[in-house]
Amino acid sequence: MGNTYVIVAETKGGRLRQVSLEAIHAAALASHEEDKRIALLLGHQLKEAADELARYTEVILIDHPDLASYQAEIYFAALTQALDPIQPYAVIFGHTAIGRDLAPQIAAHLNAGQISDVTAISGSGDAIAYTRPLYAGKAFENRQFSSSPQVITIRPNNIAPAQPASTSSSITELSYTPSTSLRSVIKEVVSKSAGRIDLTEAKVVVSGGRGVKSKAGFQPLEELAEVLQGAVGASRGACDAGYCDYSLQIGQTGKVVTPEIYIACGISGAIQHLAGMSQSRIIIAINKDPEAPIFKVADYGIVGDLFEVVPILAEEFRKLLCAPN
Repeated sequence: MGNTYVIVAETKGGRLRQVSLEAIHAAALASHEEDKRIALLLGHQLKEAADELARYTEVILIDHPDLASYQAEIYFAALTQALDPIQPYAVIFGHTAIGRDLAPQIAAHLNAGQISDVTAISGSGDAIAYTRPLYAGKAFENRQFSSSPQVITIRPNNIAPAQPASTSSSITELSYTPSTSLRSVIKEVVSKSAGRIDLTEAKVVVSGGRGVKSKAGFQPLEELAEVLQGAVGASRGACDAGYCDYSLQIGQTGKVVTPEIYIACGISGAIQHLAGMSQSRIIIAINKDPEAPIFKVADYGIVGDLFEVVPILAEEFRKLLCAPN
């Protein structure tokens, strides 16, 4: 009999997050064919998301009003109620805000080892290696577990998502018994969003620095992001200057993004910012200063005024992407 791998799936606005499908693929890469893979979905009124998830793997659904929004104590209680009878070999989270919060708690509860922020999985059999970045992405290390249980978090946009099967798997609903030992109660959750597309999962990110000069300076960046169906980000300098909300901040003290295309507009390229975006597949830098450090990590560089270059790019991409076949 094989081992059981549990993937803790996440939703946003009732929709399944891309990183959950990537975690399912990660479980497939790390496990043997005879192992069992189960996605665990927690929330409220998530039948549609559970149906979608069942196209990829077997699902356990815990649907309860107390789980409508994330609260660490309640989610931990619900997770342990589901995981304890399973006694999983491994639990896989997305390296998201929720995953980063819950994974260490679950690892401590299961007396498990943990490897966080995994960007690649290699090897086979009992020699599975998990690659993770070090020193703000300047180096990488491969780690292996020497025992089980195991807890893993995977960085979004680094492992390919799982592909749907031809038939749907089963969905098992579990009841949740509210804990009587809660020490905190959240009365209201006020969400801040970086936009319609989650910044950490966006395939294209158009990011602005102090070079945008003002809040209005982000307008051409937002237009370019809309044309490319991407998200808008920012450097800490732009956030500190009050040009945009801190929910957009990318960098060592902000979000880490790894999109397919990262367009840095008016960003000098401080090491703290590079820590959050240097693993992007293609980096395009636009800056008036030809000596800006951002050009050292960029695949393509444009020396020029972003307020002249970005509208031209938006117009040309609009023509290309909206042209009839």
